[in-house]
Amino acid sequence: MHGASHDALRTVPFPRHSCATMSGAWLPVGVLLELLAIVSGLDALSYLACGSFVCYFTLAFRQLERYAQLLAVVTMLCLLAVTLTGRMTPQRLSGAIEAAAFYAGFLGSLGQMQCLVRRFDALRRIHDILLGGRPLWLYPKYALASCTMASVLNFGMMNVLCGGLTETLDQRGIHYPQRLEWLRCLLGVTLRGFALVPLIAPTSVAVAIVTREVPALTWASLLPYTALVAGTFLLIGWGLEQHRFVAISGQRVRLERAPAGTMTLMVLIGVLLTAMGGIVATTELNVSRAAMLMVPGVSVGFLLLAERRPQETAREVAANTVALRNEMCIFASSAALGSVLASLIPVELIDPALLSAHHELALAVAGMLILPAAAALGIAPIAVLSFLAGVLSRVQEADVSVLTIGTGLVVGFSLAMMLSPFGPSAMTLARFGRISKYTVAFGWNAPFALVCLPPIMTLLALMAWL
Repeated sequence: MHGASHDALRTVPFPRHSCATMSGAWLPVGVLLELLAIVSGLDALSYLACGSFVCYFTLAFRQLERYAQLLAVVTMLCLLAVTLTGRMTPQRLSGAIEAAAFYAGFLGSLGQMQCLVRRFDALRRIHDILLGGRPLWLYPKYALASCTMASVLNFGMMNVLCGGLTETLDQRGIHYPQRLEWLRCLLGVTLRGFALVPLIAPTSVAVAIVTREVPALTWASLLPYTALVAGTFLLIGWGLEQHRFVAISGQRVRLERAPAGTMTLMVLIGVLLTAMGGIVATTELNVSRAAMLMVPGVSVGFLLLAERRPQETAREVAANTVALRNEMCIFASSAALGSVLASLIPVELIDPALLSAHHELALAVAGMLILPAAAALGIAPIAVLSFLAGVLSRVQEADVSVLTIGTGLVVGFSLAMMLSPFGPSAMTLARFGRISKYTVAFGWNAPFALVCLPPIMTLLALMAWL
């Protein structure tokens, strides 16, 4: 493998400045501790992981984006208020710590696939590859490819597709207004493909949150219904955007052969998915935790075998983790805040009449709509979902079926990913596309979401009534 790596890989410099100080070590150490906690089952390691994250975010507070800073401060003030009012029990504190450590580690570990993305030439011309074939099938091909890549690469997929498109347009001298059509067409479907991840991918953070708070729900139990919603999104987007793909498909550069490294990349992804399946089949770990273990394991293992430079690999992994500091801070703060706030709602305060099967649809629709509405106002979807999933766990204590409501929450999270101007995906797309994040969230995706709502509500009604 070492000898073949020169054909399949390209060495790309990675940022060194972000981990040059001692404070930068706290973040990758926290991820490693959380992974060890998953393997060993020791809660103490999760507490240490959370402490490591807090140390980094405190020392590097000025390096965080303002939204991440604000969310971290709000979370700490809320935790302090709960403590000062005497309502912070050991169970609530441990729940907040474990949630923060888990979700920061979740993003930090899955983000390590970016180490591979930097090297494979096969990804440089990804748009020319995806634009091949008949124009009729380009929209579903793009959406499903984005979803598949994001289920493994997470936010790294946005960097691959958005960065690759910007570089392609610059090299070919495509300017406005043609450039805007390319961006609207390809980046719009990229974001919508990313929004399919919570609906069909077992590695999504939405599935991780809901199944963690409500053990009665699993990815397999949600999938038949969320997959129908994903199909609805796909068909509606296909009908709305097909004419744009027809217009730009003739402008692509045709490839005579597959780019170097394509087969190696496919083999690595196959190894990753096989290993994850083996872990889920032979242990008590769910798919999300299996992904947390195997994504960094396969990524780092491949780099060590292909390049045989362990010190350089360690530095790159650390730098790559620190590059995710804003997203990790947002995820950790949101999870801790949602966990504590949800635990403060006693089940006896919830009207038993609302917990009957007759009101199941109303609860599902309300949960689904709250998520995108809050996201449009700038509230992190993960914070809202963490809170609502915690409330759902309290609803479960009243012996009410939670499948329809859980489905509504996952669908709502998917809509929130498209409608949140402050979400990492929309902000990444806006930065690479050099357009307003409000144009992405409201100009491109709000009309699409409104068209999708009636069939989604119909599906939820059928689930509740049948």
